[in-house]
Amino acid sequence: RHLAGPKQDRMLSLQRAATCCCRQGRSYCWGATAFATGRRSHRTQAARTMTALEIERVPCLSDNYSWLVHDPASGLTAVVDPAEQQPVEAALKAKGWSLHYIWNTHHHADHVGANTRLKASHAGLRIIGPKADEARIPGIDQAVADGDTFKLGGVEVRVFDTPGHTRGHITFHVPVADALFPGDTLFALGCGRLFEGTPQQMWASLSKLLPLPDATRVFCAHEYTQSNARFAVAVDSGNAALAARKAAIDDLRAKGIPTVPSTLGEEKATNPFLRPHDPALRAAMGLGPDAPDWQVFGAVRAAKDSFRG
Repeated sequence: RHLAGPKQDRMLSLQRAATCCCRQGRSYCWGATAFATGRRSHRTQAARTMTALEIERVPCLSDNYSWLVHDPASGLTAVVDPAEQQPVEAALKAKGWSLHYIWNTHHHADHVGANTRLKASHAGLRIIGPKADEARIPGIDQAVADGDTFKLGGVEVRVFDTPGHTRGHITFHVPVADALFPGDTLFALGCGRLFEGTPQQMWASLSKLLPLPDATRVFCAHEYTQSNARFAVAVDSGNAALAARKAAIDDLRAKGIPTVPSTLGEEKATNPFLRPHDPALRAAMGLGPDAPDWQVFGAVRAAKDSFRG
């Protein structure tokens, strides 16, 4: 299903698109030159769509990240999971952007806390959130579900249903920018607690994300990475890539530098919640080769819930 947004037919500016990333700062921008056909993007000399998105981190509360997503071609801006109004307003002012959309991944207060106030202070703002949980999303205007698409200017956004953390959780994917906004479904080296779902549900949700390109940037909603890393090395001690990543994370946090976003490729290689197929991890959980992946995932999740390290 395709859900139209304003200015959906506006053509993107035919300009050279840049790719940049700064971990010490807050801004990220990705450019792509691609012609989209189906699920894959193919470069072509005959027809090209060019885009560049700017993504701005907005720290909120003690460890939350909201994200501003800005399409320069249309001038439209969305905020993902606004926990607080003031940090979002300050970030918008600093960038000189107006706010047009809120994208909510789920109903928890630290993800929808600023919905009502932002909607009151930005005329015409529309809130997009999960259809399966629309009754718990304050001010929702557009309810979306698995397979739906909508646009930010000329940039397509795809929706995955990813229940587990909550029963109505969704994830937003922006293919042309290799950007994923999984809320509390997937963290750097972790995943959300199963407050309303089952291990089977959560593993099915994470499995939907695994086929995405390794270069996909994971803009998760919390700075939990260092504590997640301590758990990860405890259950996957033989993983050299994980050990190296933990050392890099400890160095970043010692300097006060954020660890988010990560890449999906990094998560596939080092996040124990995405590695239930690994024989060493299965052995650490006391499970053999015949155990289904969701059962191994559930054992890892239970171990994390009781971990004190």
